[in-house]
Amino acid sequence: MRETDICILGAGPGGATAALHLANAGQRCLLLDRATFPRDKICGDALSGKVVSELRRIDENLPPRLAADATQLPAWGIDFFAPNGRRLGIPFRPNFNKATDPAAGHIAKRIDFDNFLVEEVRQRPEIELLEGVDIAHHERTADGRWHLRSADGAVEITARILLVANGAQSAFARQIGGHQLEPDHHCAGLRAYYQGVTGLSQDNFIELHFIKEFLPGYLWVFPLPNGQANVGVGMLSKTVSQKKINLRQRLTEILETHPALRERFKDAERLGPVRGFGLPLGSKRRSLSGDAYMLLGDAGSLIDPFSGEGISHAMVSGRHAADWTARALAAHDFSASFLRGYDAAVYNRLWQELRLSRAMQRLLAFPWLFNVVANRAANNPTLAETISNMFLDLNLRERLRQPSFYVKLLLGGK
Repeated sequence: MRETDICILGAGPGGATAALHLANAGQRCLLLDRATFPRDKICGDALSGKVVSELRRIDENLPPRLAADATQLPAWGIDFFAPNGRRLGIPFRPNFNKATDPAAGHIAKRIDFDNFLVEEVRQRPEIELLEGVDIAHHERTADGRWHLRSADGAVEITARILLVANGAQSAFARQIGGHQLEPDHHCAGLRAYYQGVTGLSQDNFIELHFIKEFLPGYLWVFPLPNGQANVGVGMLSKTVSQKKINLRQRLTEILETHPALRERFKDAERLGPVRGFGLPLGSKRRSLSGDAYMLLGDAGSLIDPFSGEGISHAMVSGRHAADWTARALAAHDFSASFLRGYDAAVYNRLWQELRLSRAMQRLLAFPWLFNVVANRAANNPTLAETISNMFLDLNLRERLRQPSFYVKLLLGGK
C-alpha cells in the first residue's frame, strides 16, 4: 500500500501541469496514468496562445523549447470559411512578423505535446510518475483519505487529496463528481491524419469550415509537420442524435464532393483510421470539486463550446488545482466547502470565455450572419483587425453577443 498526500490521476496537460506547479512549490506528489508515454490522444492538435502562457507560468524556458521542437509548427492565425465559401483570415496577432515575433500558437500531435510535458515531469524529483496503472476503484476511508486500487489489483494507494485529470471518459467524474453526459453540452467528433493535402496556409493558419449543409457542425483542417494535416468534424451530440447524422459518412462525403475541398484532397492519403471522440463542453457551469477532490480539464467538462479547445483549459485548471491543493494542506482542510475556492478560481478565469463561446456556438444556427461578417470583413480592413483582436480581448469579443454589432454590419457600418 502506497501512502501519499497528493495523488493525481492522469498525466495529460491538466495533470502534468498540476504536478509541475506542485513541484515548483516544493510539494511532492504521485502522478498516475493508465497509458505509457508517449501515447496518442484523439484531438485537433492545436495549441493556442493560452497554452503558451500556461507553459511560461510553469517555466519561462518552456515556450522557446517547444518552439524549437521539430514535432510542432508555429501557427499564426485562423482561416474561417463562411457558409458562402468566403474566407476570413484572422491572425492571432495583427501585423505579425514571422521573422521576429514569437509564435502566438502552435500545432503538434498530442502524442508529441503530451510527451513534451511528461518529459518535464520526469526531470522533477518531487514527482513520482507511475505509468500503465489503470485505477478502477476509489472510495473514501473512515479517516477521510482516498483509497485507490488498480484494475488488476497490483497497485493500492491512499491519498489525502485527489486531483482527477483522467479525461472525458473519467469514471470518477461521472460516479462521484456527478458529471453526466448531456447531449446539449457534449460534442461528438472525428479525427483523421492525412498526407498530401494541398492549399495549406504558408503561415500555418488553422482552418475552420462552416459548411452550409453541415451546420451547426464544422470541419477543421490543421497543418502539421512533415506535410501532414489533422482533419476532422465536430457537432453537438444532441444534433447528431436528433438528425441521425453519420459523422464518418459525412466527413468522407464533404472531402470528396465539397467544391472548396475536393481538389485539395484528391491526391491526399489518409494515414490510419478515422477515430471518434466525445467532448464534454464547458457550456454549463458544473461543480468541479468535492470532499478531498478536484476535477481538472476534460474530467471537469471544461472544453470550449465553440472551438473545441481543451488543452489550455486543462492547464489553467491544473495550475489552480495545484494552488488549492497547497492551500488545503496548509489549512488541514479538505472539505467540499473549502475546495469550492478552486471552482471559483477556475471559473473566474474561464467562465466569460466559455459563456461567449456558447453564444458563438448558437450563432451557427444563423449561417447568413456568418456570411455577412465574412463579406464585410473581406472588404473592410478595420473590421477584420477588430475581429482579430476579439481573439485576444474578451471585452471586444463580448460585442459578438450584441445584436447591435450585426445591425451595424447589415447597415454597412464598422
